Amino acid sequence: MPVDLGAMVAPGRTAVLVMEMQRGVVGDLARFPELVKACDRVGVIANTHALLEAARAAGVPVVHCTAAFRPDRAGSHARNSPFITVLLKDPAHMLEGTGAVEVVPGLWDPSDLESRRGHGFSPFTGTSLDMLLRSLDVSTVVAAGVSLNLGIPGLALEAVNLGYRAVVITDAVAGFPESYAEAVLEHTIGLLAARAKTAELVGVWGAREDRHSG
Repeated sequence: MPVDLGAMVAPGRTAVLVMEMQRGVVGDLARFPELVKACDRVGVIANTHALLEAARAAGVPVVHCTAAFRPDRAGSHARNSPFITVLLKDPAHMLEGTGAVEVVPGLWDPSDLESRRGHGFSPFTGTSLDMLLRSLDVSTVVAAGVSLNLGIPGLALEAVNLGYRAVVITDAVAGFPESYAEAVLEHTIGLLAARAKTAELVGVWGAREDRHSG
């Protein structure tokens, strides 16, 4: 079914959710080299930067959905998933107050918002993200970040379950291996959300700004 992207992502009812674009995930302190390589292949950081600049200029709020853990792991379930069990064996992994949990340089702006979680893989459960978005009258979320293995499908599924429409920016997300990431975009994300490229959103929001300033 064709999607009217301009209507779907109109400022005033749209927010951009940036998933785990943190130094310890995809930046200079990353522990996931394959994910970093996948982001480099797609141009995720550069495309996310362009997306966020366009969003801010159009008055679309940006929410960084980040992860961080306490040193004592209170509030984090360490044994309910094999991946989390492995991660939290490192006592220094993504600790509150360390550089690893900071947003990748260049992606943060003082006008941005943050929703932080200490457990799980998706940004809605156990956080105030849903209430934050509803307080802003948001009905559409635009997703960027990592990863297509876990976080982005979780974000899209929970957004849909909560009644939001979702748009996933296909050149501002990544996963590995590459063939798997492509399959997720087609066979999972395609069932949950609209898909668009960064340039399409930049064009939509830029055209709206041009009309208002003309």
